[in-house]
Amino acid sequence: MALPKHVYLNGEFLPPESARISVFDRGFVFGDGVYEVIPVYGGRPFRLSHHLLRLEASLAAIRLPNPMAPDEWAEIFHALAEEYGPVDQSIYLEVTRGVAPRDHAFPSGTAATVFAYAQPLTYPPPEQIQAGVHAITVPDIRWSRCDIKAIALLANVLMRQTAVENGCAEAILIRDDRVTEGAASNIFIVSGGVLSTPPKGPFILPGITRDLVIELAHRNNIACAEKEIHRPELFAADEVWMTSSTKEILPIVRIDNHDVGGGQPGPVYTHLQALYQDYKRAFRKQEVD
Repeated sequence: MALPKHVYLNGEFLPPESARISVFDRGFVFGDGVYEVIPVYGGRPFRLSHHLLRLEASLAAIRLPNPMAPDEWAEIFHALAEEYGPVDQSIYLEVTRGVAPRDHAFPSGTAATVFAYAQPLTYPPPEQIQAGVHAITVPDIRWSRCDIKAIALLANVLMRQTAVENGCAEAILIRDDRVTEGAASNIFIVSGGVLSTPPKGPFILPGITRDLVIELAHRNNIACAEKEIHRPELFAADEVWMTSSTKEILPIVRIDNHDVGGGQPGPVYTHLQALYQDYKRAFRKQEVD
């Protein structure tokens, strides 16, 4: 994918080849920062208030003051999104603690580094949306604050790479015999007509798409629960899905060489996928926020 024409860096809109970040930036040296990925439909950031609330929570968790007010973030995102017009796109935002001599303790008086850019949204191939994807289970080797959307993603990268090397689209993470989430997604199952996903907590990233799926299920009288999912329940489920801001909802039809629900997407997935796409269409028409 081609680089964007402009990026935002510390108050300026620049060509990407002109953007420079110090090698002493704590994001580079320590992974000391947080990020967001925000879809844009019809030129409007999708569920922006939800993303900004999650950003605020992540910044507060690492004790980094938010460098912008909500309207300032919205102005930056609008300017970045204008480059691609009405094309579906995503905005990547990263905030680090800034530039300082290398020392584990927080520096004083350091300005945060703020970096953002937009790019056209790449959807999963139609055959994956229609036929589903494969996944593997792996031990959840991450730390104890997975609810922080931190830029230090090496554990996630390693687990996702394990999935790729096994011909799979995602790794489903298991901690103490319980499903937590995917390497880059949240996980849902359907059993006995009930849609379930692990509850929020320190081992789960609070996904914006996850929350919208739950919201749509409740609105449309689809039984839905936030509860612990033990490993045997994952393999006994009628349906398994993964959700994320860029992949939206994808059915998982095979896990560790075992078929899920006969190896094809199920009816609850088909229903929720239609509801999700209807919501997006209404958003583009500015009928919902």
